[in-house]
Amino acid sequence: MTSHIFAGRAYRNRVHAGRILAEHVERHLSALPAPAAETSVIALPCGGVPVARQVAEHLDAPLDVLPVRTIGVPDQPELAAGAIAYPGVMVTNDEIIGGLGITPDEWNTLVRRTRAELERCTRVHRHGRAGIAVRDAHVVVVDDGVSTGATMRAAVGALRRLGAAQVTVAVPVGPPGMSERFGDVDHVICPTLLESFRGACAAYDEFEPITDADIRELLSYAGTR
Repeated sequence: MTSHIFAGRAYRNRVHAGRILAEHVERHLSALPAPAAETSVIALPCGGVPVARQVAEHLDAPLDVLPVRTIGVPDQPELAAGAIAYPGVMVTNDEIIGGLGITPDEWNTLVRRTRAELERCTRVHRHGRAGIAVRDAHVVVVDDGVSTGATMRAAVGALRRLGAAQVTVAVPVGPPGMSERFGDVDHVICPTLLESFRGACAAYDEFEPITDADIRELLSYAGTR
């Protein structure tokens, strides 16, 4: 993993982060043996899509989105007690679940709600378009940053289930030691590690919400067709 410790903001916005990340990914790929299959870029919604668009364009690679949703805890939806990724891979953070005293009934309710939102996102983001095939491909999975790592771990598990030959995680920013949270991943690329990690937004001057319409437009990149 190539990175450096950074104490302040490193990126103007997600497009800027994507361009810098793309250069790191290109250098990483050029150092590997020639892959047996093409490289595909997979974005995690929502903030990973504008970052991944820059990486895909730079590599001239196909781009797709992998629906994945965080299982937020009651009254703290941004705190990840787990995550679910298409086609049904779920990971859990037992420390958070136990620490907050979430009961089995409460957990089942959270999971049902998350699955329903995941199904909605799959319909809306893909807009009737079949996802690109990742079987036997070298997949670069991209997000705008990593916090708990739950969504990325679910995504990596889903890509393995879909038959990806190699999985490289590429994110502009994350906490030290984050690569241990991702499970069965071959490589991790993260140009910036935040010394005092307060979430990915701390590395950006602009960190605007990404809408469903934004995602559909970003995925109109020719590499997705």
